[in-house]
Amino acid sequence: MRRRFLLLSPAPALFSPQRLGAQEPVTVFAAASLTDALRELGRSWEARGNSAPRLSFAASSALARQIEQGAPADLFMSADEPWADYLAERGLLAEGTRSSPLGNALVLVAPADRARAVDLARGTDMLALLGGGRLATGDPSNVPAGRYAREALTWMGQWDRIAPRLARADNVRSALLLVERGEAPLGIVYATDAMASPGVRVIGTFPPESHTAITYPFALTRRGAGNNRARALLEFLRGPEAAGAWQRFGFSMR
Repeated sequence: MRRRFLLLSPAPALFSPQRLGAQEPVTVFAAASLTDALRELGRSWEARGNSAPRLSFAASSALARQIEQGAPADLFMSADEPWADYLAERGLLAEGTRSSPLGNALVLVAPADRARAVDLARGTDMLALLGGGRLATGDPSNVPAGRYAREALTWMGQWDRIAPRLARADNVRSALLLVERGEAPLGIVYATDAMASPGVRVIGTFPPESHTAITYPFALTRRGAGNNRARALLEFLRGPEAAGAWQRFGFSMR
């Protein structure tokens, strides 16, 4: 009896592990204050024929700890240097990929319908400005915006008086929301966050000398070190094409 054999063709390349991996988006862990600008830049990156990046926003502290615990991030974008240092000291950032291309300013905001300009100088009475309310900002124990706020209030000689009156938010956008809703009469946020919200108005800008310079370190993680797509995205985000978008959203280029 003649036997018949069925010849099996190789599986289509579409289903190979290599092909699936090539289509996997780059995962970006980014500070909450980068939300609007980075979403726009993600769309620009996708329009160039790339897979849309997977974006995760939160306080830099929360993101750094998630990476430490094994979260699959390829790129880390922090709102301060200490949380990038935290990961670098643990060997979780790719060497030679870190730079800090962006800067920001620290501002005092109030609900737009009751905003009145104030002078933020040494000795300014913040309690008088607050009235009976609380001052919204990121939690100074771990959120970068809160750390900058604590430095600025200390420089003003107001920290000890204001600390018990803080509304401590888990990230800067949450602090902004408290002011937008009128749940806090004042908030300390970044200038870029204030620009993003029609519900608040900047009533004062803290002098640069009142706090550490606000910088945003970008770096590949150890997981993303060998990912050429992640490396290309990093170069795009800190390159000349992205600079216009960052500046349009209020960031300064360094």
